[in-house]
Amino acid sequence: MKKMNITATLLAAAMLAGCANDDYYEMRYPPKYELPELPAIEGIHQYKAPLYWSVYEYCYVNEQNGIANSDQDITPAEWDKIIDWVSSELKPYGYDMVCTDGFIPMLSNDATGYMTHYGSMSLKELVEKCKAKGLKVGVYDNPLWVHGPRETKIEGTDYTFGGLYWNGTTEIMNPSTDNLWFNWAVAENPGCKEFIDGFFKHYKELGIEYIRMDFLSWYEDGKDRNIGIVGHGYGRESYARALNYIAEAAKKYGIFTSLVMPHLYNDAEVEAKYGNMVRIVADTAGGGWWHCSAADKGRSYTTWPNCMNMFDGFTYWSHIAGRDNVILDGDFIRLNTFSSDAEKETVVSLQLMAGGPVTVADQYNTIGDNLKFYQNSELLALNKDRFVGKPLSDKLNDPDNQVWYGQMSDGNYVVGLFNRDDNAKNVKVDFSTLGISGEWNVRDLWKHSDEGTASSISATIPAHGCKIVKLTK
Repeated sequence: MKKMNITATLLAAAMLAGCANDDYYEMRYPPKYELPELPAIEGIHQYKAPLYWSVYEYCYVNEQNGIANSDQDITPAEWDKIIDWVSSELKPYGYDMVCTDGFIPMLSNDATGYMTHYGSMSLKELVEKCKAKGLKVGVYDNPLWVHGPRETKIEGTDYTFGGLYWNGTTEIMNPSTDNLWFNWAVAENPGCKEFIDGFFKHYKELGIEYIRMDFLSWYEDGKDRNIGIVGHGYGRESYARALNYIAEAAKKYGIFTSLVMPHLYNDAEVEAKYGNMVRIVADTAGGGWWHCSAADKGRSYTTWPNCMNMFDGFTYWSHIAGRDNVILDGDFIRLNTFSSDAEKETVVSLQLMAGGPVTVADQYNTIGDNLKFYQNSELLALNKDRFVGKPLSDKLNDPDNQVWYGQMSDGNYVVGLFNRDDNAKNVKVDFSTLGISGEWNVRDLWKHSDEGTASSISATIPAHGCKIVKLTK
């Protein structure tokens, strides 16, 4: 059976790639391309950002310790420990899902040709285990990856999986390469739309409600900023058509789609139109303040990842987000890799202020005493409300991008003051600067304390720290 995995070492190399242009102050957005009009899929931006736990840290650390992906696995007994921990410690605060990732072999062990096992764990059994504890399951997979044998029939058609591969009849961007990392289904090939529909039907029948689909940039142009040519590159139009098919099938079966590693050309035109959520930053990897704020700080690129740290990514793409728009994903959080409580408050606050997910990658045996940072109910209320804030400036090197604000559905406001510097600093913001007039009751959402009535806020913010306040009349 086909094993679909890729090394985190390779991913880390791609993430740390540089750029010849050292002008940090130039906002380098991806180039624009002309596209034929593709149909909209109505009503797909009605979700809130997910709160969930991911297996990412477990796999990433194992690989860094020299354990080959093919040798990684999670036993049923270990899954029981994970599920019990998530259910007891995180589910009461809204984290209602566990999700697989790459690394561990993704196997197709039945006649459908779609993924059925994550290592030794049957996805059907994993769903049953989680459902018994009131949890959902998300799966890392891609509707354009072909897992099964070529002779596998696509349900409801006379087409086979073999016919999904590039066959030389459509134009590709890198015709001379045979450096193919994945078996891609090409959108233009007969049966591809039905194959994608069958993918989502398969997962719906298993009880899966979330799909995290990776390496999208490699399908689009087959290029990686660091590695070079990694595939044929099926072109902008094929990529847009594939995401259109994916969005249509995902809506049909009620499955949330998370788009990962996209170039986001044309100001994320295709991804914002067809995805529920889109990654806007490099992989978490070692995590810590480096991934949250420091990596290539203030620099942007024209291909994935456009920004290397969460803070820049949320700032750079803040203009496409909103309550009824695509959700921005800052990737996983590993609180055990941060150096201070201030940093831990910042990384959780940033995700929630930007309307993104909070994805716990810490494990029950690595979390230490950090659970409290994931369990702040007053801050998590932003997620429940589908709150999406904006920075005062979306320029990467403008200090004003460290002030975030937005309005909740009940008319109250939330304001976040961040300090990305290595030293404490004094900050004062008049509410009028944010378009908020008059005096408001001020409540600190980390200290859980009321601070009286004011028309401005001033505070000394510790290095790498933040202050998040809610304003009510």
